[in-house]
Amino acid sequence: MEITTIQDKECTILALSGRMDATTTVDFDSAAQAAVKAGQTHILVDLKDLVYMSSAGLRSLLGLAKTIKAAQGRLCFCSPQPMVAEVFHISGFDRMLSISDNREAGLATLSA
Repeated sequence: MEITTIQDKECTILALSGRMDATTTVDFDSAAQAAVKAGQTHILVDLKDLVYMSSAGLRSLLGLAKTIKAAQGRLCFCSPQPMVAEVFHISGFDRMLSISDNREAGLATLSA
């Protein structure tokens, strides 16, 4: 998995590509924690180029959601591919987490 970190005004965007599984979640956790430690508590995770997510990936996202909530921040996911969207739906994450159709909508959600 490749992770691109983009600073957009008051929000950090973590753009993911490839596969998020037990091997690659460590990289995501490191990037997410680095953003939080730098004081970034408004995070958008862009899933546009993520083609696969395992249960380990879901656990990692849930961990980030808990960290952001504790920091009184905001977290949004955007642009999930059909397979990733199905994983979110089956797991119930689509009811627990904020998911937007595209990056612009996600940024609007975080700034609202």
